[in-house]
This record gives sequence, structure tokens and C-alpha cells, in this order.
Amino acid sequence: MTDALKRLSDEGVAIWLDDLSRKRITSGNLSELIDQQHVVGVTTNPSIFQKAISSGDGYEQQLADLAARKVTVEEAIRMITTADVRDAADVLRPVFEETGGQDGRVSIEVDPRLAHNTAATIAEAKQLAWLVDRPNTLIKIPATRAGLPAITEVIGLGISVNVTLIFSLERYREVMDAYLAGLEKAKAAGLDLSKIRSVASFFVSRVDTEIDKRLDALGSPEAKEARGKAALANARLAFQAYEEVFSSDRWAALDKAGANKQRPLWASTGVKDPAYKDTLYVDDLVAPGTVNTMPEATLEAVADHGQITGNTIAGTYEQARADLDAVERLGISYDDVVQVLEDEGVEKFESSWNDLLKSTEAELQRLAPSEG
Repeated sequence: MTDALKRLSDEGVAIWLDDLSRKRITSGNLSELIDQQHVVGVTTNPSIFQKAISSGDGYEQQLADLAARKVTVEEAIRMITTADVRDAADVLRPVFEETGGQDGRVSIEVDPRLAHNTAATIAEAKQLAWLVDRPNTLIKIPATRAGLPAITEVIGLGISVNVTLIFSLERYREVMDAYLAGLEKAKAAGLDLSKIRSVASFFVSRVDTEIDKRLDALGSPEAKEARGKAALANARLAFQAYEEVFSSDRWAALDKAGANKQRPLWASTGVKDPAYKDTLYVDDLVAPGTVNTMPEATLEAVADHGQITGNTIAGTYEQARADLDAVERLGISYDDVVQVLEDEGVEKFESSWNDLLKSTEAELQRLAPSEG
């Protein structure tokens, strides 16, 4: 069952699970995935926590304790989510040690309502790093316009960061620039650069979902021919940009000082269109030094029938550029697509967070001890 996952790992792709719940930790399932499915990291987001906590499995006692203390709903969520991340980080600690700090990491996201507030994002990132208090944590900061200076500041403080919600090639270059600027700040402050890690989460499947929708509206043979190509093309050109930035003179100076490259992480790799093979965004995005974070269904699909045939990014840049150009020629604006996706991404996480606030508030009220 796990041959394809082993091959993927052997190709230099770090396999991370895009899911977390308390039950997954306490049942031993996370340990099992590490031992048997080559999983070496975990990513979370507000939608994942909303689903986990709303299920109620394993959270009742902590919720009852929080209700007895009459904490605010925001504090309750922060206590619950950081507890899960801390425990998952402890499960992954051996991987962290074995890989010299590269993998074995768990990501936790700043409150998505702060996505357009630089100062609040920085403050929240510092607070989360302090609360979880594990060296193998990554604080997730969205790659919004306000997120970019926050990334620089947080990296400059020596806090490792997972930059999330990256859709456009231009924004990705800005993210890498923000990371390098942060490393330069950390170096000037005398921090140990070898301890700072970062990944850049470049979203994949949602690009096809949005562009395919616009292509279907056109309905022409040319539009039909262009379906299902943009997401891979976009990600492959992102990898080209990564190779350029991390072979620059600016990077060389940081590399000499012990810094680590910011690895590209392929996010949103679950296939949403049943017309496409369910392992598409794993099989076709293989390159050394990358991370692929998968929902469990995708992980199982790759284990069962993934086609791992070596590096599937090298040598594809010309075709990738042609595929994106073909979409532009049909009148679909790349710049508009990626902006829509960024806006929707932030809104989706905010909506999940608000749902989480509501459901947790209801649980706190239900479990509150009667007065007297």
C-alpha cells in the first residue's frame, strides 16, 4: 500500500497531513501515519479546527473546565487549538530530531480575522509561538498585502513561519522577498539562522476550479482543451521562481550564514473535479526539496494508486508558460483569478472561524455549571 508514498518521499518530497483532531492524536492514528505512511508533518487551518471541535470528540472535558473558569470564547478556542498543536508537535518530535529540524513540524494559523492587519498578525504570531512553546511549530501567516511585512517581522524575531494562501506568481516572489528580508533582520540581531524554518504554501487545486469554471462558461473547443492545465502550470512556474531566488547572490550570503531555504509547499492538493485523477496534484508536482500537504483521502489515494515517476517539474517551464498564456488568450484574466482566490480564501477561513466561535460558545453555555 505505501510503495508510492515511499517513492514520493525518496524523491525528496516531504509528505505532510492536512488535518488534525484530538482523536487523531489520542487514538494513535497520527503515530500510525508517521510509522506506516511516511507522514513527516501536519498542517491545520481554521476549517480543520472547526470540523474537529464541532465533532466534539475528545474536547468535552476541556470545554467543561473552560466553562467553569468562565473564559471568553476566543480564549477557549486558543487554549483548545494550541493544546492539539502542542500534543501533535510532541508526537512528531522524533521526526523533527531525525531531520535536523526540517520536518516533524505542525502548523497553526493566526486568527484569520487579522489577515489585513499587520500589527495584530505579528502580535498573534508571537502569542501563538509562546503558547504552543515547541521548537517544531510553524506559525501560519496569510500572504495578503498586510501579511508580507508581518512575515518579515516574525521571521526577524526567529519564529518559524508557514506562509499560506499563495495563489499568484507575483505574490509568491513577494513572499520569498519577505522571508529573505526577515532572515537579514534576524542575522543583524545576532540570531542563529539555522534554527529558523519556513515553507511557502502555494495553493493548487483551487486555481483549476476557478479557471475551469470560467472556461466552461466560454464553452468553445479551445476552452475545453485548456481545462485542467492551469493549476499545474502555475505551481510549476512557482518552482521556477523558487529556483531563481534561491540561487541568487542575496540568498548566497544568507546561505553562508547558515540560513535554510524556504521550501515550496503544495497546498490544496485534494482534487475537486471528478473528471481528473484523484492523485493529479501529487503525481505531477514531484521535485526534491518540496512539501506536499494532503488531506487524508488524497494520502490514501496516493498510497493505493499514485504514479510516482520521478521529477515531474524539471523541464516543464516552457509548456507551463504556454498553458497559462492559452488561458489569457481566451480572455480570462490571470490577475483577476488569483485575486478572487485570495479574497475567497481569507473569507472561507473567516467564515470557518466564525462558525467555530458560535459552536464553541454554545458548548461553553451548555457545560457551564449552574450558579449556587
